[in-house]
Amino acid sequence: MNNADLAETIATDYGLTKADAKKIVDAVFVAITDAAATGAEISLPGFGKFKVKDSPAREGRNPANGETIQIAASKKLTFAAAKAVKDKLNG
Repeated sequence: MNNADLAETIATDYGLTKADAKKIVDAVFVAITDAAATGAEISLPGFGKFKVKDSPAREGRNPANGETIQIAASKKLTFAAAKAVKDKLNG
């Protein structure tokens, strides 16, 4: 499922136009991205939590030649599904 499919499902379920539903879907993702950029945890009860985690700088290996390289520190967005989602996935 992609953004267009999600917007179409919302439009059908709630009697909206596809354009309005797409704007809503896009707005939700922008809000999640903006909150994550500030380091905030995004909690969606019944769905899950998005958290920003720091990944420290480390040494790695170039797989092409085995040479040691430095991998820069970065931030990663992680997702932990809520129990209700896990239960639905596992029947």
